[in-house]
Amino acid sequence: MIIKKSRDEIDKMARAGAVVARAHEELMAQLVPGMSTLDLDRIAEDVIVRSGAVPSFKGYRGFPATLCTSPNDQIVHGIPSAEVVLEEGDVISIDCGAIVDGFHGDSATTLIVGGDAATTPQVRELVASTRNAMWRGLEQARPGNRLGDIGAAVQQVADERGYGVVREYVGHGIGRALHEDPSVPNYGRAGKGMRLSKGWVIAIEPMFNLGSEATRTLEDEWTVVTADGSLSAHWEHTVAVTPDGPWVLTARADEPAHPLDEVVPTY
Repeated sequence: MIIKKSRDEIDKMARAGAVVARAHEELMAQLVPGMSTLDLDRIAEDVIVRSGAVPSFKGYRGFPATLCTSPNDQIVHGIPSAEVVLEEGDVISIDCGAIVDGFHGDSATTLIVGGDAATTPQVRELVASTRNAMWRGLEQARPGNRLGDIGAAVQQVADERGYGVVREYVGHGIGRALHEDPSVPNYGRAGKGMRLSKGWVIAIEPMFNLGSEATRTLEDEWTVVTADGSLSAHWEHTVAVTPDGPWVLTARADEPAHPLDEVVPTY
């Protein structure tokens, strides 16, 4: 069942989204080679707690940390660890959630350790294209469109570049629960699927692999990696469907909260 949100509830989710945005901004500012993924987790938790919010992920179904940190061939759900030390040129996907007044915000970024110059054009394009695909999907989050319009917009970016689109893990509804109906696939056919309407709040989160779409889960029963060892990128924002179009509740300071009214940056 899809739980529509009132304007007051969406405002609360926007406050949760702002906390998540601040956490990502701080992580971007502090990320350098030699940091561990546990260092990143501590930074994010400090931002969330100082903001008066609660980490969404910590304790969720037994997950032990504030962030999901997934370097290189890890796609999602990587567990932060002092033993995972990031090197220049590594790719790190960072998924973060926060709760404010009982409502969640959820967003993910993929960063290149040491900056764009630290890696190859192929890797830079993977990261940038996955981010662009997320924005193409976000632009479709408006009343009257269908879930297939989102999936098709995301998939088109991957298909043009030959990336594997992860299918086992998809976007989702979000609100008082971190995961609500509906599922929001990163693939599909335009004009198909459920029709979006005012009050929906969903997380759109493409995951693209440089190789095959196939995945496997490690023995920790959380970390998901590419089956062929290829690199992966993951971007996510929480968006509300409003009469005026999509409202990106987790947008950072360098991003448009209303992508139909503002210029969406190309990365």
